[in-house]
Amino acid sequence: MGGTIKIVSSFPLSGGDAAAGKSMALATQQAIQDHGSRSGNYTILYESYDDASNLRNAWDPIVEVANANRAVNDPQVLAYMGTYNSSASKLSIPVLNAGGPLVIVSGANTYVGLTKSIEGVTQADEPERYYPIGVRNYARTVPADDIQGEVDAQWAQELGAKTVYILDDQQSYGAGIANVFEQKARELGIQVLGHEGIDTTATDYSAQAKEIAALNPDLFFFGGVPSSHPGFVWRALQAAGYKGMKMGPDGLFNQAFLTEAGSSAEGTYISFGGLPVEQLDLVSPEGLKWHQEYVTKFGAEPDVYATYAYEATLMVLNAIDKCVANGTVTRACVRDKVFETKDFKGILGATWSVDQNGDTTLRRMTKNQVEDGAFKYIGLAQ
Repeated sequence: MGGTIKIVSSFPLSGGDAAAGKSMALATQQAIQDHGSRSGNYTILYESYDDASNLRNAWDPIVEVANANRAVNDPQVLAYMGTYNSSASKLSIPVLNAGGPLVIVSGANTYVGLTKSIEGVTQADEPERYYPIGVRNYARTVPADDIQGEVDAQWAQELGAKTVYILDDQQSYGAGIANVFEQKARELGIQVLGHEGIDTTATDYSAQAKEIAALNPDLFFFGGVPSSHPGFVWRALQAAGYKGMKMGPDGLFNQAFLTEAGSSAEGTYISFGGLPVEQLDLVSPEGLKWHQEYVTKFGAEPDVYATYAYEATLMVLNAIDKCVANGTVTRACVRDKVFETKDFKGILGATWSVDQNGDTTLRRMTKNQVEDGAFKYIGLAQ
């Protein structure tokens, strides 16, 4: 008995988020190769899908849905790795749910509503709307925004911020974490001077920047990803004369933001839902080995989310191995084994489990700051 099992991924391989997407795809490929591209008598093949389009210069809803349907319609596909953008998973999860269910595991999505409901942050029918057959098929290896958004607000308070102004890119991740940040900031007694979304197709944010500079908040917070051009917002704030503190979540924790923002990024505080690669090297021998082999194999440093894409793939491979061992090589079995993951030890330097919602039990958050055009690790968030 044997045959072929496919693992596919759907990441932005072109457009504004391509650096992260390509790195996550390479890490997924690496994990499968490190596993020997086999499970028992089965050969494991990897197929990488691009969910971006030239039209949008970022992930595209039409493309993402097509990717999900393509996976569902290929009976050899037992796992779907992705997505990078939480809004993309909103569309693919229900398609994959109805098609098996086919498990989807993300090493980057952090929008809360994909797995749980929080008043004032998620929509009334979330997350149930994503699971039409009533069975969960989505899991992730990074902590959700309800943790990170609160950490960011607490950090703002620690930095002495009494007033804040918030912008977001109106996507699930950006708006979601901005909403959590706002909610927690208000609880902490920080005055929110304003919160609005930006037009991500624009390149000139001078009007909003001037408004923010005139209000002179102690801290400016932005929720979004590189393809939403946060660097243009930073440049506009600098040009408008804003002198306060600037902060963002891990959607900005990438070279694309630093390049686009230039000198205006200096001093920016950025949180991350995990350990930066160089810190992982210090606490995890497995992480160091993975990092070194990634650089040797691909000739470049991995994106921060590549670590968690590799970990996600390791977990899925572990689930597939269990299904092959018991002779039940089905989508349902792989989904079940993913959700049965307990005390898993991969490359993260800690054991973790998948809870009933599909969330990781890891809650590790780190603080970082832009210094001399690079990210400098500050420490763990308490």
